[in-house]
Amino acid sequence: MKTTKKPEYLGSKSKIPESPQDFIIDGIKNPHPNKDYVIRFSSPELTSICPITSQPDFGCVILDYVPKNLILESKSFKLFLFSFRNFGGFHEDCTILIGKKIEKFIKPKWLRVASFWNPRGGIPIDVFYQNGKKPDNVYVEKLNVSPYTGRF
Repeated sequence: MKTTKKPEYLGSKSKIPESPQDFIIDGIKNPHPNKDYVIRFSSPELTSICPITSQPDFGCVILDYVPKNLILESKSFKLFLFSFRNFGGFHEDCTILIGKKIEKFIKPKWLRVASFWNPRGGIPIDVFYQNGKKPDNVYVEKLNVSPYTGRF
């Protein structure tokens, strides 16, 4: 794991990775390791490929996490999400893969990944992955996503 050396992607020209499965996420030393606080990343442009029809799926992903020793480097996260563009996975696969990768590389105290997928066939699919219980002493903003009408 890259906890002691310079982040791979930050400050350098990067190409879009081939696959999220092989992607290595960069973590940066948490400047406040003795405090519990929440970091939120939002991306309204998550794209993957349906493994059955090979049609593109579009969604929004929101990541909330309480860091431990490392924080997620944002460019690394952006490139990781880009790597889903040619990835054949169901919405559930993509959401859980995002959560598992972040757990593996930055080992947060708590995380929640929420993905809101645009409807295909008239049915939106929202997927939530969470590890453990959110610490009581932190505030997490309510998920307020309504990218289109029809979602309650």
